[in-house]
Amino acid sequence: MSERFIVCENLVKIYRVADLEVVALQGLDLEIARGEMMALVGPSGSGKSTLMNILGGLDTPTAGRVFVGQHNLLALNRRQQVLYRRQVVGFVWQQTARNLLPYLTALENVELPMALNHVPARERRARAVELLTSVGLGDRLNHLPDRLSGGEQQRVAIAVAMANRPALLLADEPTGEVDSEASTAIFQVLRALNEQFGVTVVIVTHDYNVASRVDRVVGFRDGRTSIEVLRRRGADGAPLTEEEFAILDRAGRLQLPQAYIEALEMRDRVKLRLREDHVGVYPDRNGEPPGVGEGEGRT
Repeated sequence: MSERFIVCENLVKIYRVADLEVVALQGLDLEIARGEMMALVGPSGSGKSTLMNILGGLDTPTAGRVFVGQHNLLALNRRQQVLYRRQVVGFVWQQTARNLLPYLTALENVELPMALNHVPARERRARAVELLTSVGLGDRLNHLPDRLSGGEQQRVAIAVAMANRPALLLADEPTGEVDSEASTAIFQVLRALNEQFGVTVVIVTHDYNVASRVDRVVGFRDGRTSIEVLRRRGADGAPLTEEEFAILDRAGRLQLPQAYIEALEMRDRVKLRLREDHVGVYPDRNGEPPGVGEGEGRT
């Protein structure tokens, strides 16, 4: 991995609702490289949206440490949090109504964050035109959101998120309300901006198929990272390959894939055996020790 940009160490987040406590993150560790384009995937309640809100400065963890670049997010006061959200992070939300003001044109929507950041009028107009052209909407500058398709609105939203030259772009289900053709266009835009401006892109989604469109996928389960899917290019221009890994955290914990647990009928506890070049994990059946080589070759 190249230069570390985001570092999360033992993050815990507990929400209190009336007399109940809900643990959203349970000792999460994660590193993201500067300029990476990656996705956080998992079912609802797995903790991925909680992490996105923490990285965006919208929420704070109950325990642990989190750094984005040189920013220690737990040490920011309220004014510093506002500046962080305005200057370091760009947001793209699933709901188009949350991204754009309906009474402003596409150009005016992109200019607005720069106006709030005190960018001179001529400079913000030129950058807004540049960004909208970059996302393929150079001919839609003066259209109101209701005159744009859902995919076009999301591309305007991406331009808005990039207005103040953020180092980090957070996208929450950016393709959740568009068709497959618009979805492909949105990912192409995100990739182009990632390569053109070096912005780190983190996408939160339920869709595990996003793996083919990003550099890395981190799967969430029960408030912790559980799997990684890495895309790698072989030597001499060989095609990209995808490989899945289980995550081993600093405490030595890992989560076995649910499909493996069900296939081997594992419950409550498992047996471990140290082999010459690997660790064997076996179901506990009637207290019988696993035989030599038991389970070898099974997937």
